[in-house]
Amino acid sequence: MKNISIFGTSSDAGKSTITFVIGKILKKKGINVVPFKAQNVSNNAFVCDDGSEIAVAQYFQAKILDVPTSYHLNPVLLKSGRGSSASVIVEGKVCESKDVLSYYKDLDTLKPAVDRCFEYLDKRYDCVICEGAGSPVELNLMDKDLSNIYIASKYNTKIILVADIEKGGVFASIYGVYNLLPENLRKNVIGVIINKFRGDLSLFDEGIKIIENDFKIPVLGVLPYIPFNLGFEDSQSLKNYTQNNKEAIIRVAVIFYPYMSNYNDFEPLIADKNIDLEFVESNISLEKFDLIILPGSKLVIKDLQWLKEIGLFDKIKIFNKTILGLCGGYEMMFEKLNDKYALENTKACIEDGFNFIDDEIIFEKEKTLKKASYEIFDIKIKGFEIHHGQSKKYPLSYKKKNIYGTFLHAVFDNDEFRTFLFSKINSLYQPFDFKNYKKEHIDSFISNLEKKLDVKRIMDNINE
Repeated sequence: MKNISIFGTSSDAGKSTITFVIGKILKKKGINVVPFKAQNVSNNAFVCDDGSEIAVAQYFQAKILDVPTSYHLNPVLLKSGRGSSASVIVEGKVCESKDVLSYYKDLDTLKPAVDRCFEYLDKRYDCVICEGAGSPVELNLMDKDLSNIYIASKYNTKIILVADIEKGGVFASIYGVYNLLPENLRKNVIGVIINKFRGDLSLFDEGIKIIENDFKIPVLGVLPYIPFNLGFEDSQSLKNYTQNNKEAIIRVAVIFYPYMSNYNDFEPLIADKNIDLEFVESNISLEKFDLIILPGSKLVIKDLQWLKEIGLFDKIKIFNKTILGLCGGYEMMFEKLNDKYALENTKACIEDGFNFIDDEIIFEKEKTLKKASYEIFDIKIKGFEIHHGQSKKYPLSYKKKNIYGTFLHAVFDNDEFRTFLFSKINSLYQPFDFKNYKKEHIDSFISNLEKKLDVKRIMDNINE
């Protein structure tokens, strides 16, 4: 059976979503499938079953497809760092911090890791679904492209193109990408999926004829735009969330600083009808909110300095209702943050925090990566840790009066935690079963899209 590459005709075309949709459809047909992305660029990461670190998209896809999570799914992960540098994570572990130019010069050194991971999965699954990155035909970067051209060429994968019709220029993007692909890859293209169509799908009937008759590219389906609100991979997708908050009784502000990370922490709040969620990225009044959340951050000290520069720091400091810090946000709550090894900054520095917690944070070289069951605030929950910062006095969490903080991510996925916190804020809060909501939402989403896809053509091609 052939493996599949999912290529976008532009960035943010919906490759991550199409990867798990097609994967789930194939799985229902008895095919053992697994998601894979050779290289991802994201500050949004999860800790896997094997204790490694991968991008959230591959973790989310694996959970939907019910496969074990490990670094094999995403062998190379880049996280934005100070200046033009990036933190390079190879096979689940932090390798080094590199200037982006140096990273591309040394790209060949990463290919063995990509090969090891792909081949590991290929031996164990019937079909590896390989998500591409951005556009596959950035001509000046094609020789530096691990996720698209390298994988498709070396492993002779079948290719599905995904085009985002919302962006405009859909015909040019499809025609251009297809014809700029190397000839040996064009013959492997199964067809194109038109994604995110709003309105009556029949309005694109003529468009299908143009693509199939004039471009000679089969159309595998025109998919309607359906808000999903799960598996957010980056800040852009996060900002496109939709929320039914007509019944909301609690107003929550999430501080959206420049290097915010782990956006998925807030998916349960977006889904919860009790909650009116707002992302705050400017110096607005905070009086209307019942809860302020300081989220995770890839560069905690820089985000803390940003809060001070724009004036939000002072407003948060005098906020007399509930404040919750998660991971990087938790670190900001301490008296001082000590980056003595210059892990986040060009040189060692100490920054004053909010002084809510009577201890200092030390950024240690060894990164904590842990996924487990924990007990915080007398509640047993599941979550994960992914941080350099350490506190001797409060190594996991802190609670005093209106101040709550923890190093844990995914706390809101636990119904017990949400009920505990929000019932204290408003006694009328109604418990919400997020796990059941998530399953029903994903199943419904995939079912609606499956009806619009030419599954037979896909099956025929991968069974060649």
